[in-house]
Amino acid sequence: MGNLMGIWRYKEPSTVEECDSTWETDSESDEHQLGGEEEEEEDSGISESMSPADAVRGAQQLDHGSPKFGDKMESSTRMKRSFYAAKDLYKYRHSYPNYRELHHPSEYRNLRFYLNKIPLVPDGIYIEEILTKWRGDYEKLEHNHTYIQWLFPLREQGLNFYAQELTQDEIKEFQSTREARRRFLLAYTIMLDFFGIKLLDKNGNVARAPNWQDRFQHLNESQHNYLRITRILKSLGELGFESFKLPLVHLLLEEALVEGTLPNMRHSALEYFVYTLRQHSQRRALLRFAQRHYQPPENFIWGPPKKKRILASGSAGMKSGKNEVVERSVGKARSPREGRNNLVREADDMDNRKSGEWKTWKGSKLLQEVRGRVDLEEYIETIPL
Repeated sequence: MGNLMGIWRYKEPSTVEECDSTWETDSESDEHQLGGEEEEEEDSGISESMSPADAVRGAQQLDHGSPKFGDKMESSTRMKRSFYAAKDLYKYRHSYPNYRELHHPSEYRNLRFYLNKIPLVPDGIYIEEILTKWRGDYEKLEHNHTYIQWLFPLREQGLNFYAQELTQDEIKEFQSTREARRRFLLAYTIMLDFFGIKLLDKNGNVARAPNWQDRFQHLNESQHNYLRITRILKSLGELGFESFKLPLVHLLLEEALVEGTLPNMRHSALEYFVYTLRQHSQRRALLRFAQRHYQPPENFIWGPPKKKRILASGSAGMKSGKNEVVERSVGKARSPREGRNNLVREADDMDNRKSGEWKTWKGSKLLQEVRGRVDLEEYIETIPL
């Protein structure tokens, strides 16, 4: 009865704004209390969403690397976020709220595949063959399109209809099976190598691999791999490696926006990769990083609503703290515009300090450089239950 009531209460989101809670406060009740204090409506920083039909067409064109569509998106005076993408990631982050699992007992085919008991279908290949023979075989990894749904299963149907969707019971079994987790991480390292990236440590930190130049060039041109990256990120979260997402997405954003090695990836990274992260604070940190480097800056459409940059978030302490930011920023600014810029910068910094997520992650990277890298293969072999 409880499950039926939960389904009854679920309301399908109909706009991008309803799908994206990134810039909401941590407390739902506090957010509602601000309703009476809001000023007159202004540009939220999120442009109108596309219609579902246009969004599907646009997402397919964008993810499959249509240069004309990308140029059109860039040249438009008012870019639009994809409703298709926002809705897809909303459902993922909320564990598919309107999804009904099959009533017959699960065959645990994904788990059995990872235990080397059954091959993937339709190719008849066992996991051990992939892990021992496919590393570095970039032609095979590029042109075979049946293995990715088996290596990185989800609770949604992929292009290989022979692959079975995960169930909640199977996820629990998978996460508690040491051998399955070990092989899953090895599969992850094979795909990272295919993209030109290496896994550094047990915290999920990543960096350029020795072959990064050739692989990044390929990745920039073969944009169907962006769909694979989205699936990999989702699967990491389902199977117990949520913390691995942040370092990978940050690296991809840095290469796309700062280094310029993956310029064709930037929209997929911002529309899809960032929104696979379930923690609000992590998504905010990534989007603030992207906003600082995005060109042209006026086309950045993933930022916070303007009034939420100024309103307090969650507690009286934060409210008074941000008021102090307003007074300090305006007082030392030479012009009203500079004052607003100072305000945004300092308020963002305060929110980052509040969450602590970004600082902690950056600190872990520094410690990794100082202390040296762990023996990753040894770690994978000794993953605890």
